[in-house]
Amino acid sequence: MARPELQPTIGELLDRQGVSRRSFVKYCTAMASLLALPPHAARAMAEQLRAARRPSVIYLSFQECTGCLESLTRSFAPTIENLIFNVVSLDYDDTLMAAAGSQAEEAREQAMRANYGKYLLVVDGAVPTGDGGVYHCAAGRTGLDILTDCAKGAAAIVCVGTCASFGGLPFADPNPTGARAISTLVPGKPVVNVSGCPPIPEVIAGTLLQYVTSGRVPDLDEHLRPTVFFGNSIHDRCYRRPFYDQGKFAKTFDDEGARNGWCLYELGCKGPTTYNACATIKWNNAVSFPIQSGHPCLGCAEPDFWDRGSFYSPIPSPRWGKAGEVSPAQAAAIAAGAAVAGAAIGVGSVLLGRRRIERHQQEPKSQSGKGNEE
Repeated sequence: MARPELQPTIGELLDRQGVSRRSFVKYCTAMASLLALPPHAARAMAEQLRAARRPSVIYLSFQECTGCLESLTRSFAPTIENLIFNVVSLDYDDTLMAAAGSQAEEAREQAMRANYGKYLLVVDGAVPTGDGGVYHCAAGRTGLDILTDCAKGAAAIVCVGTCASFGGLPFADPNPTGARAISTLVPGKPVVNVSGCPPIPEVIAGTLLQYVTSGRVPDLDEHLRPTVFFGNSIHDRCYRRPFYDQGKFAKTFDDEGARNGWCLYELGCKGPTTYNACATIKWNNAVSFPIQSGHPCLGCAEPDFWDRGSFYSPIPSPRWGKAGEVSPAQAAAIAAGAAVAGAAIGVGSVLLGRRRIERHQQEPKSQSGKGNEE
């Protein structure tokens, strides 16, 4: 493996593959839009990326279902091929790499030595710590040992999925394996959580691209998630939000409200307390997302979502949304009040109009004629 300073820049790799600067700027424009950056940032991103060297990426998988990696491989912007071959150097991933056994482990160790202090560590899955960590072993080592070893020389750690970010399903009560989130096991290291079960592929790829462009972790929220993707609740951006404001809620999955696309809050939607980009970036190249498909949000991007009660029970009012947000009951009352007020105004307008007509008919003819002469 070549030393980092001898590796070609991303721009040199693109030139070798015949990718024009114009095409690359268009690509960066799409990325800037994905990251909610101003239009002029696209050209700056293009210049920075062309001059940058591909960072080494080591991808580890622990207690997980491979769904997060499956999600990443379905990214449309950038595609997984573009991400791996042009933007980053994926030096270890035991699911995607051709090598296996001792060859795979040697590739990881070589990448760590050659890029010590500079490589990006990507992790999916929680790490079991119970009974000495025996519930996850690879190459004769526990997952906890592998994580500790790889984290030492990492510039930053990106946790992909809710299991790596918050413990996820393995962490759910009663947690027999002692599963823990990555951030609790790597003190002193910059950690970025890209939560979701699984995360949106463009959010994973966009987070990696943002790190490559800037060389640092993005702005994060209180759960260490990139604010550019997790800064708004799904409820804030949901196309069904107007129905919520009108107090219109589906009561069952096949009633009139469901058929008319009304708000799914009463069917258990966790969108008001879940922060993610599902309603804007969506899935499968922006085709749809769960709420658009008629199913309430499960809140899978939030900590402890498995242990927060039934997926199909409404959120208790005390935990509802942000300060100043009205509850569904208040929304219904406001909508009902508005309807009553509207009806009252309408009736009042009709009565007022009738009285004006009656007064006009009762006016003396002479007065009416005088008015016409004037």
